[in-house]
Amino acid sequence: MPARDLRIVVIGAGIGGLAVAAALAGRGADVEIVERAPELTEVGAGLQISPNGLRVLTALGLAAGLDPAPRAEAVSMREHRRGREVLRLDLAARGLSDGYRFVHRADLVDLLADGARRAGARLTLGRPVREVAPGTPPRVVFEDGATDGPDLVIGADGLHSGLRAVLNGAGAARFTGQVAWRAVVPNVTDHPPEARVHMGPGRHLVSYPLRDGRTVNLVAVEERRKWTAEGWTHADDPANLRTAFGRYGGEAARLLAAVEAPMLWGLFRHPVAARWHGAGTALLGDAAHPTLPFLAQGANMALEDAWVLATALDLPGGLSERLHAYQTRRRDRVARVIATADGNAWKYHLRTPPLRFMAHTALRLAGRVAPDRMLGGFDWLYGHDVTGATTTKAGGDNRDGGS
Repeated sequence: MPARDLRIVVIGAGIGGLAVAAALAGRGADVEIVERAPELTEVGAGLQISPNGLRVLTALGLAAGLDPAPRAEAVSMREHRRGREVLRLDLAARGLSDGYRFVHRADLVDLLADGARRAGARLTLGRPVREVAPGTPPRVVFEDGATDGPDLVIGADGLHSGLRAVLNGAGAARFTGQVAWRAVVPNVTDHPPEARVHMGPGRHLVSYPLRDGRTVNLVAVEERRKWTAEGWTHADDPANLRTAFGRYGGEAARLLAAVEAPMLWGLFRHPVAARWHGAGTALLGDAAHPTLPFLAQGANMALEDAWVLATALDLPGGLSERLHAYQTRRRDRVARVIATADGNAWKYHLRTPPLRFMAHTALRLAGRVAPDRMLGGFDWLYGHDVTGATTTKAGGDNRDGGS
C-alpha cells in the first residue's frame, strides 16, 4: 500500500522524527508522533543547517520559517593564541550563503512541530515507549501498559534508541578520547555571520551567531583520556571550560569569559547500524547512524533521512522492499559523512608547533592560490539534493533518489 494508506507511529519528537512526520502526513499517511518528554523543551544550542538540509525544509514548505536566522557568509579557520585567520572559505562567493543558516535548535524543533501538525500529524507528549516488537503488524508497548499495532513504527529516538537495540542487538560505544562543552553566550565580540573554528593543541572552539545575532553558539572540544557518562545534558562549572582553554586569546577568550552555564558531554563513536529496518519497523537519524559534531551534519542527515524514507514508502512493492530501498539509498551517503567527520578532529588539534606551523602555512597558501577548489571539496556534501532529480550549482549527486 502507498504511504497515504499507512498508519504510522514515530517514536521521538526531535528533528528527524518531526521532519519524517511532516513528510509522511503531507503524503496523506495517518501519523502519530509519541514523545517521552512532557513538553518540547530544548537545551540552548545552535545548529548549522547547510544547503543539503535546507532543501528538505524547502520541500516541506518550511524554509521561510528560517528567514530570520543568520545566513552563513563564510567559514573561518583561526589559530588559537591571537585568533589570526589561517583560511577563509567564502560561502557567499560560491553562492552558498543563502542556503546555509545558523539556527537555534529550539526554533527548528518548533518550526518542524508546527509543520507536522499542519500536515495532519498528531503529537502526543509525555508518552514513553517501553518496547517495540517488529512484526506484521509491529507492536508498541507504552510505559502505562497500553499497546498499539500500526502498519509501521519509526524509531527516531536518538543515540539510545530502544528499537535500534531490538534490530541490531546491544552495541558497545567507544569513547573517542574527546569531550565537548556547549554554551550560548551574548555576542560580546560583534561576531559576524560566519562559523569560526579556533584551532589549538589538543582542542578547538567553534563559534557562530544565532537568531538576530545577539547571541553566539559555542562548541568547545578537548582531548581527554577518561570519560564515563554519555549524553549532552551534564552541567559543568564554566571555570573548567576556561581552564581547559586558558591559552586561547583574542575574541575566543572574550567569548569564553562570557560563558555562565555550559553543558558537557563525552563524544562516543557508535557504528552505523547494520539493520535500519525490520518487519514493520525502521530507524532514522542518530538511531541509525550517530555522527560526531565535526562536520555539522547530524541535523542535516536526519532531515535527509526523513525525506528519503517518506519517498521510499511511495515506491512500488511490499513494505519490506520499500524499507530496504530507504536503507540502500542512505547507507553510503551517511557512511561517507561520518567518516569525514571522524577525520576532522585531528586536523584541528595538532599539538607540536612545527607540525601546526606547516599545516597552517599549507592552508593559508591553498586559500590564496585555489580558494574555489578548497570550497569545491564540499560539493559532494552541500550540493547533494534528496528532494529532486536535478543537480545543483554546487554539484553533487542524487543517489538517494527524488520524489
